[in-house]
Amino acid sequence: MFYAEPIAKLIRELGRLPGIGPKTAQRLAFHILKRDYAEVVALVKALVEAKEQIQDCSICCNLTDCDPCAICSDVHRDRSVICVVAEPKDVLAFERMREYRGLYHVLQGEISPMDGVGPNDIRIKELMVRLQSAPVTEIILATNPDVEGEATAMYLARLLKPSGFKVTRLARGVPEGGSLEYIDEVTLVRAFEGRREIQ
Repeated sequence: MFYAEPIAKLIRELGRLPGIGPKTAQRLAFHILKRDYAEVVALVKALVEAKEQIQDCSICCNLTDCDPCAICSDVHRDRSVICVVAEPKDVLAFERMREYRGLYHVLQGEISPMDGVGPNDIRIKELMVRLQSAPVTEIILATNPDVEGEATAMYLARLLKPSGFKVTRLARGVPEGGSLEYIDEVTLVRAFEGRREIQ
């Protein structure tokens, strides 16, 4: 009602992004409009290319531009350990600490009954299929230390323990209610080193 329709539409679309409220969407829209045409075209091109070229790795379900991803293809990785994380951004958190040399499995979410997300809505089935042929001895459950992450970890532990896998959970160096994406490397290393087997 206050802006020309193209501006209003841009604000509406930006407002659909997570964590972007109406005021931030408005600021972003006007920032984009002030940029040179070439910069805006480069941004649009990057968005389109990412959407067209990024896919899920057929092995670990992480986002990648090649299949299998670089981590799954790395012959120097320890294939006896799989670290199960909720989101692709969590893989980056572990890779930044440069201590973990095993493989990953990305669930693409966590169990959250309040949001209508159950075990069948995340990549648990793919993990179970993967474990049938992989030489895995330890599975590290590295979901977030919040209600959804704990529910997911407990569900996976109950599912995996009867098969004889060593199932561990990150130690409590990670703050309750925190997100792995924002945890510093030192805290993450301590949590990783202090992981324990789930009984």
